[in-house]
Amino acid sequence: MAQTASQIAGSGSAPEPAPDSAPRILSLTGVCKSFGALKVTDEVSFELPQGQALGIIGPNGAGKSTLFNLITGNIAADAGRIEFLDTDVTRTPPMSRCLMGIGRSFQIPQPFDKLTVFENLLVAATHGRKLSEREVGSDCAAILDRTGLMRVANSPAGSLSLLQRKRLELARALATDPKLLLLDEIAGGLTDAECVELVDTIRAIHRGGTTIVWIEHVLHALTSVVERILVLDFGRVVAVGPPDEVMASKEVREIYLGIEV
Repeated sequence: MAQTASQIAGSGSAPEPAPDSAPRILSLTGVCKSFGALKVTDEVSFELPQGQALGIIGPNGAGKSTLFNLITGNIAADAGRIEFLDTDVTRTPPMSRCLMGIGRSFQIPQPFDKLTVFENLLVAATHGRKLSEREVGSDCAAILDRTGLMRVANSPAGSLSLLQRKRLELARALATDPKLLLLDEIAGGLTDAECVELVDTIRAIHRGGTTIVWIEHVLHALTSVVERILVLDFGRVVAVGPPDEVMASKEVREIYLGIEV
């Protein structure tokens, strides 16, 4: 594992952090969500400057994927406020948020298996941007090239390997032309070599100016890209800051790594 971390770190340095003065792209204030008696998001508040990459970590059941679903509008918050580009989107439907510029991948890839890889991108681009196939065709081809999928462009999505399906999840999210890209455990289940390849692609996307929020358990992959890490535990934000500082925290090590300090 240490060797893989070195490979990832050596394949390129992380971009310069977005300055504090950068306009905020996302803001959550006191966001709460419960399922029955279980509170899965408990007064979550944070701001994300435009151009920054934020990593989100926490043990299983901490509320990470629920937080993504609240940001995208797939589930409604019980309380609190979510702003995107200084617009209150707390009650805005998911499709409208996508059209505004919020794109995401899913932890378990969900392509249209019988459509080709290229057709999957066309569906995402036409519906996620409300444009015609003619208008998005060249963009989709460029995304295929950018994500390493050009050689399988005409293959059915159901025939892809796990790495290719992960890349397709990323490509479909990019096809919606997001200003904010949410990645949900996109490195999970990959081999060390596959993880290195995927991280290189994500790093290049971030360097191109895309703001990213990335949930990930593969820490060496995450910390090679993001400028800040936010830690969730039982739906609460317990730490947020530069990766080195957060991972050195006594509370974070006890919660996330299971190390009694």
